[in-house]
Amino acid sequence: MTLELAVYLIPVTLGDTPIEQVLPSHNREVIIGIKHFIVENIRSARRFLKKVEQSINIDELTIFELNQHTDRNNIDRYLDPVRQGHPVGIISEAGCPAIADPGADVVAIAQRKNIKVVPLVGPSSIIMSVMGSGFNGQSFAFHGYLPIDDDKKTARIKLLESRMYAEDQTQLFIETPYRNGKMMQTLLATLRPQTRICLAANITCADEKIVSRTVSEWRKRIPQNAADDVIAREIPRVPAIFLIYK
Repeated sequence: MTLELAVYLIPVTLGDTPIEQVLPSHNREVIIGIKHFIVENIRSARRFLKKVEQSINIDELTIFELNQHTDRNNIDRYLDPVRQGHPVGIISEAGCPAIADPGADVVAIAQRKNIKVVPLVGPSSIIMSVMGSGFNGQSFAFHGYLPIDDDKKTARIKLLESRMYAEDQTQLFIETPYRNGKMMQTLLATLRPQTRICLAANITCADEKIVSRTVSEWRKRIPQNAADDVIAREIPRVPAIFLIYK
């Protein structure tokens, strides 16, 4: 397969989901044809590439790392292979690159430099959580992580709830696995009883959980000051997205 000269956005499985379950065979052909990659984490990217095709010789690849520690002044040179006639692939930690992901910085440069960008098909936990929630899929907003500070977090949640009712818009955000339980408790203490919360966790994985309930219904399952084991049973410590809607 001969690839166009472009930057290819290569989705990654969410968790240990089998490749063939969520990624088209076309993606494999594209990956095999690329020797230069921009990745969020080198170790996990190498594992993913070998998972896609065992015969890939990792030592023959040029891999640039792009994460929160990367000097933004160096990103432009990551596209030098394209300027020299070689396609480049962008790989994030999980899901689709450039969505809540530092790969967006590279894509922005490519667009400014008139370099073709090709997004490939693959799983997006953000889109799939909206699909499975039963909430408004016509209008929704993703907010990344909410503030860690309790007062700021509560204020942001109240703002998002007000926006949701005023604009008829689903609001969604993510949290780190070890703070999932606390986030749910904060939501239950802050939101109106009739507001609905969807917890979407480990999407596409064997233990996938996508559950939508009103605040009142969640409170019955997770009472105030609930024991840790009760919270853990309802809110697993895994990658999750929280959605709120009326």
